[in-house]
Formats: sequence, structure tokens, C-alpha cells
Amino acid sequence: MEHLKEIDEEIYKCNLCSDMVEKFPNSKTVSIGKYSDIVILGEAPANNGWRKSGIAWYDVNHKLLPSGVILQKLLDEINLKIEDTYFLEAIKCYPKDRKYLSKCSANCKKYLLKQLDAIKPKIVLSLGDSATKSILGIKYKKICEVVGKEFDVNGYKVIPIYHPSPISQMSYKGNIDIFKNYYYIILFHSIAPIF
Repeated sequence: MEHLKEIDEEIYKCNLCSDMVEKFPNSKTVSIGKYSDIVILGEAPANNGWRKSGIAWYDVNHKLLPSGVILQKLLDEINLKIEDTYFLEAIKCYPKDRKYLSKCSANCKKYLLKQLDAIKPKIVLSLGDSATKSILGIKYKKICEVVGKEFDVNGYKVIPIYHPSPISQMSYKGNIDIFKNYYYIILFHSIAPIF
């Protein structure tokens, strides 16, 4: 995983979005789990999340964030813990305003692809609209048009899901069938423990 550290160093030196983002003191942009075959791709660092706590999906008090609670319920369907998976953000810094998401995502895409090339996952679960647009690079009107479908991106199977935010009505009920339907694909064809 030395290559991931080098990519993090590149990201930390990047200033393409310097007027649009806030940097965080934690320069690690990959949360490493037990299994590299599944990568969960988020939109951008949550203001109160792992970029401050140092632990993906947890706040500074080491409490699972609300989105993490829902994601864990979904992962329970395939017998995984949040900590088992790798986690990346499409945007590596915290955007000061949501209007910057598209520009920041475009600027970060080269780093995202480098990280995926280093990890070599079999499945990328993209959370929500922004992360999905970032990785797929295709146009669609509504996220529901792509959720649960499989896309090949650079040899990786990308499966968009609704963001597990409790704000969204689809965060759990819109995703549960995806996790049930992909149980065998995800659990038996993809996951190989790292020893």
C-alpha cells in the first residue's frame, strides 16, 4: 500500500481547488479495510467525519455517523462490517459550498483513478449522485436511472446506490434489494481475505 501513500502525498500538495475547499490536518484519503475487493466511494469528506476523526464513518467522539448506521445495516445483508471495506471520497477535500462539487470532482478524478488502480477492487459501490457521476462520467437525469445497475469502469464493476444519508427516504429501503440481490456476487465472487 506504499503506492497509496504516495498518491496521498500528491493529493495533499494539490492546489487546484484551493479557493473552493478546506484542507484537513489528516492527510490520509483512503480508509483501508480487511478486503480490497470492495471499495465504497463517497462524495466528499463530511465536515464532522473521518477527515477529522481519522476513522471512516465515525465522528471525533468515535461515534458512528448516521449515514454509517444505515450503511452498516445494508452491509449486514452481506455479512460485512463498515471497517471491512475500503473507503474513498470522489472529492478529496471539504468543499466550502456544494456548487463546487462538479469542479472539485473533475479536478480530483485523476487521483481517484490512481487510487483505484492501486487498490484494484472488483466492485465499487458509489454512494449517491455526485460520487456516481464522478466515477461513471455519464449523463443521466435522476440517480434512480442508474441505481443498482452494473457499469464497467476501467475493469471495475461499479454499482451505484442511493446515499445512505438518513435525510433520504431511499437510503435504506431503496438500497436493501440491491444488497440482497448482490449477496452472492459480492460475498462469494469478490471478497478474498487479505492475509
